[in-house]
Amino acid sequence: MAKPIDIPSKTYGFPPQAFDPSRLPDVDTNFLPREHLEAFIQALLAPDPIQSATEYGASPSSPTGLLSRSSFDVTKRNSSLAPPSSQHNERSEEADLDPQAVAAQAAAAAADVTSPGQPRPQGPQHRRSGGGNMFITAANDWAPVHEKVKGGKSRRGKRRGGRARKTVEAVVGVRSKDETREGYLYGLLKWPFLLIVGAWIIGLGVAYMATRLYIWTYEHFIAWRGQRNKLRRAMRATSKYEDWVAAARSMDGFLGNEEWKQENEFAYYDSVTVRRVWEQMRKCRVKAERVESTLGAVANGESAEEGDRKDVEDLKALIEACVKNNFVGVENPRLYSQTYYGTKNLVQNFVDEVEKSVKFLMSTKQLTKEEKRQLFKGIHANYGRTALCLSGGASFAYYHFGVVKALLEADLLPDVITGTSGGALVAGLVATRTNDELKELLIPALSHKITACREPITVWFRRWWSTGARFDSVDWAKQCSWWTRGSMTFREAYERTGRILNVSCVPADPHSPTILCNYLTSPDCVIWSAVLASAAVPGILNPVVLMMKTRSGQLVPYSFGHKWKDGSLRTDIPIKALNLHFNVNFTIVSQVNPHINLFFFSSRGSVGSPVTHRRGRGWRGGYLGSATEQYLKLDLNKWLKVLRHLELLPRPLGQDWSQIWLQQFVGTITIWPRSVPSDFIHILDDPNNARMARMIHEGQQSAFPKLKFVANRLKVERLVEQGRRETRPFVRRGSIETILSEDDLKNLLRGQGVEGGSATEETGDESTDGEHEREQDKGGSEGVVLLDGEDSGVEGLRLRIPPARAKEGQERSRSLRVAAQG
Repeated sequence: MAKPIDIPSKTYGFPPQAFDPSRLPDVDTNFLPREHLEAFIQALLAPDPIQSATEYGASPSSPTGLLSRSSFDVTKRNSSLAPPSSQHNERSEEADLDPQAVAAQAAAAAADVTSPGQPRPQGPQHRRSGGGNMFITAANDWAPVHEKVKGGKSRRGKRRGGRARKTVEAVVGVRSKDETREGYLYGLLKWPFLLIVGAWIIGLGVAYMATRLYIWTYEHFIAWRGQRNKLRRAMRATSKYEDWVAAARSMDGFLGNEEWKQENEFAYYDSVTVRRVWEQMRKCRVKAERVESTLGAVANGESAEEGDRKDVEDLKALIEACVKNNFVGVENPRLYSQTYYGTKNLVQNFVDEVEKSVKFLMSTKQLTKEEKRQLFKGIHANYGRTALCLSGGASFAYYHFGVVKALLEADLLPDVITGTSGGALVAGLVATRTNDELKELLIPALSHKITACREPITVWFRRWWSTGARFDSVDWAKQCSWWTRGSMTFREAYERTGRILNVSCVPADPHSPTILCNYLTSPDCVIWSAVLASAAVPGILNPVVLMMKTRSGQLVPYSFGHKWKDGSLRTDIPIKALNLHFNVNFTIVSQVNPHINLFFFSSRGSVGSPVTHRRGRGWRGGYLGSATEQYLKLDLNKWLKVLRHLELLPRPLGQDWSQIWLQQFVGTITIWPRSVPSDFIHILDDPNNARMARMIHEGQQSAFPKLKFVANRLKVERLVEQGRRETRPFVRRGSIETILSEDDLKNLLRGQGVEGGSATEETGDESTDGEHEREQDKGGSEGVVLLDGEDSGVEGLRLRIPPARAKEGQERSRSLRVAAQG
């Protein structure tokens, strides 16, 4: 008999089948192989290479079963015995044959970890002698191990006091001598100053909350009344974007925002320049289309007459000049913050005309393919890319499902996605599934796959007391693997869906740099291990080892077995890294961190959420309320910086917490899903169907006002990327075109000439790798080497390249292949 479906009383527009977990794709599939889980457990058993194995003593051996153990046993990490030296040398020689295993070998060699099935000598004499390079690590990753040694009675009290003091220091956190300044006044005034500043910060926080309460009361009883409140409720009750747009238009009509759209002048963009460029662009496009229709059958690649090309050249120059990121302010968020839907009519006309002109330049026969390639290459670099950034926030991260659902249904989901902590779990789901799969997954029934917090307090409290972590790393690895389709790597996810996944991880060492895992920086890193590392908040989940997949499909430790933890502690939104790796300069941030949402306030309105009174020209809560809010928030920020720069903050649980309020948390567009007080109570609880339905609905509602701005941005960006793909020459991975610059290759084509075949682009599916072998020019001039399709990257193209240059390119190509495979 089928289990009855749990349908809540309030469905938020979801059909009954959306609450049926059996409709989820691969709901009962176990994607994680047994050997991959064993490799992860063994990596957790290994000592951290940051610490020397010689610092530890010995302890009794652990059970041999791996999969039967939990992270409670793994975190305690009882000692392991190294194999005999002969076996160790043999294993090292075998590892040398496989460069992929070097990272795992180095991690294990730090303490000579034995395999779980090998016998371990017992006995006090062996343990006292330290034979076999045995090691132990802390039962608590955030506190040191202190082995109890029997001694004289005169030192018993001293040792007991020293152990207690060191345990307190490990929990409270202290800075090392190298990290603090010397001086009597520093030691004398540090703690009093910390108490005074801390008390002042608490007072400012109380005053800030009182100010926010006043502003909420002001808006609720003064701004939102009558017909305005009725229209607002109609907007919040919608579950489809089309219905929301209709309700938003009604609100704009009631508030008189349509008149603002018709006026061109606005202080936050150059309306005069936008109007002139728009009119000139439209004239050039119309004339160029007229010339295009009179050309008749002109072969692609042939140029028109010089006089006929004037209009298309002018249009090309205009596109090169204005298709840039935030050209004269047309992408200023203020332009979309005065109405609930849309922007200035002039701005909308400009964006639509840019779209038409780019489409025409992409398909016109008046430009050669090389001219198109240069055009789209330039504007692609100037315009940049868009990224979706999902913040951390424990169970608040489930609001991201609604944000992703709104973007997906509107076909506005960016290809670059980054996630941190809880947002990394959502990003991993999005980046490993296709659009069709996501549409079936983003329903309330998805809550049945979220069972990380299912354990009762009698279980997790015992683990927390013993290991310092509430949750089990191994259990989370099993559950997380479903969200990432097993041990899929960043490169495999990119190849499957075309989406670029990025996950922020912070090393356990407080002074090491963070890492943004993606298919460029860590292509073979397993996604579920990065998600676990990004969610390893001190006290919640102990730092874990990143895993990487070898060519044989096995998992080994990544980065020599170093441990990583929650990325939101330092880089919740990695905007700089995204710009560096993928030219991202337009970010959509879904921010759900509870300690940040409390302080979010936009006094002049935000995108799609204008100030309701005084036709958008007023201040939220009145000028006095907004001014007080800004003053208190800036003063709080100032004193937090004082604590950090004067090195007054301790490091509880060994973590530097100074960045949790002082890093960048917003983007070009910032989405703030509306939470409820009960979310703070259930911050570490699994959602049920009712809560998941509400969180998806609220996530959609928070994203709807931003979609018009995103649509205008992606409308141009996707056309530019399409033109870039269609005009980019065919390049085979590892070919000489990936080594030589485009200018060098063009000079080779012009100077040395092309011999045989054609330079037309081919798919590469019509021939096999065996048909592309390097040939010697037997009948050509001396000192010239001919490269075929494999080396040149173009099917059927044979280039005359000097032997020295060809040899250099081939050597660099081989070295790059070895490095990529390693």
